[in-house]
Amino acid sequence: MATFTKLPSGSWRVQVRRKGKYVNESFLRRKDAEEWALEVERCIDRGESVFAGRSRDTKTFGDLVQLHRKDLQEVGKRIGRSKTASLAFLERRLGRLKLPELDRERLIQFGKERAREGAGPVTLGIDLGYIKTILSHAAAVHGVIVAVEPIDLARVALSRLGLVGKGDERDRRPTQEELTRLIAHFDANPRQQIPMGRIIRFAVATAMRQEEICRIECTDFDTDEKMLLVRDRKDPRKKDGNDQRIPLLNVTGYDACALIEEQYAFIGRRKGRIFPYNGRSVGTAFRRQCQELGIKDLHFHDLRHEGTSLLFEAGFSIEQVALVTGHKDWKMLRRYTHLKPESLHDVRLRVASAA
Repeated sequence: MATFTKLPSGSWRVQVRRKGKYVNESFLRRKDAEEWALEVERCIDRGESVFAGRSRDTKTFGDLVQLHRKDLQEVGKRIGRSKTASLAFLERRLGRLKLPELDRERLIQFGKERAREGAGPVTLGIDLGYIKTILSHAAAVHGVIVAVEPIDLARVALSRLGLVGKGDERDRRPTQEELTRLIAHFDANPRQQIPMGRIIRFAVATAMRQEEICRIECTDFDTDEKMLLVRDRKDPRKKDGNDQRIPLLNVTGYDACALIEEQYAFIGRRKGRIFPYNGRSVGTAFRRQCQELGIKDLHFHDLRHEGTSLLFEAGFSIEQVALVTGHKDWKMLRRYTHLKPESLHDVRLRVASAA
């Protein structure tokens, strides 16, 4: 049972005694006190832990997002770019909701709205995952009384509607004709300041991501050993320090070492970044040219896919290809092994010659 007392300051103290448990809190408005007391009673009835002294500053979902950021900063844990963008988006869309309003119905409505806006099953699943993380963090670290069951129920409902689920594995590979057209058009454009033709060839030759390509330094390239140091490779379990030395193999039809030498001559120096360009600008230029040439459904990341698949077609094993691509989980690497059927002729010839 909840008891409300108006204090001399004008604030309201609420005391909840229920099933042998006692908790109290103070609020400026009686309405907020009533909402809090109702949620506390529900938590007690569900057998959930109830903490006293809930922060007065955590009244909305947006407050919890800010609290989550602050806590991570205090312990020195960096938030990656994708998570930063997701948190900012969720704060804009759901930040004004009071915690009791973030129920199953509202989350299902949010999922349907996202789907109408074009968000796929994987993206929506990530959104729900971050919402649950934020609420769970607030409950575990700060004792904020919130329920995560509505998120799980909303996920079940949205999954049955086909709005949440695993994404289809992408198997789009550029044809040689598409690559040739792209490179030729970029090279023939005098207004194109970024050497996109060279970057496309380098991406296929090394199976590197566009951000990685634009980050490498001249000092990262070992000419004698034909090795390249790739710094801070993407890893979901570790944000920084994922440096890897990779061999530059001339097996994809493009020679990465020769391309670096070409780039040295183009920029007129051998210090600083080899490809001193913004990764997003590289991606934008690639998409724009694909549109102009009528090349459909081709992303810059598909060049990494192509380079990885060419390594398999050259006869390298999964563990050997991982030394180039940086994949820590070989199961993830298998999704890139979309080999072209005609490549089996080359495999047969290699087996026959080795016999």
